[in-house]
Amino acid sequence: MELNPLEQALHSARALVMADLVAGDVAEADVVSFVEDAVTHRRWWVEQWPEGAEFVAGLIAQDVQDALLEKYGRWPLCPACPEDEPHALDVEPELGPDPHWVCTKAAVAVAPVGELGGVPRR
Repeated sequence: MELNPLEQALHSARALVMADLVAGDVAEADVVSFVEDAVTHRRWWVEQWPEGAEFVAGLIAQDVQDALLEKYGRWPLCPACPEDEPHALDVEPELGPDPHWVCTKAAVAVAPVGELGGVPRR
């Protein structure tokens, strides 16, 4: 069975965010439920605005980041700055295609969403 484009975008976004969670060693069962909740929420959003399908990966990453902040703390921590000043990366653009994790403190793009596993830690 072939998925429609909206479901494909949601499945792809889920996979990208899960890859980043695995890379950060935080893909515990309760954290995975944050991903599922975000996908469910964004499914409604993208059904209302199909043209926004290319934005859904960044939005789901932000949703999971917000849920983690409330329960556990900042995620993902910036690998580009000294460890004595831990801070989280942000997703940019906030609403746009091709989302990246960026360090706003150092003004650098660290990795595309879904590719934190390839970023060396300091």
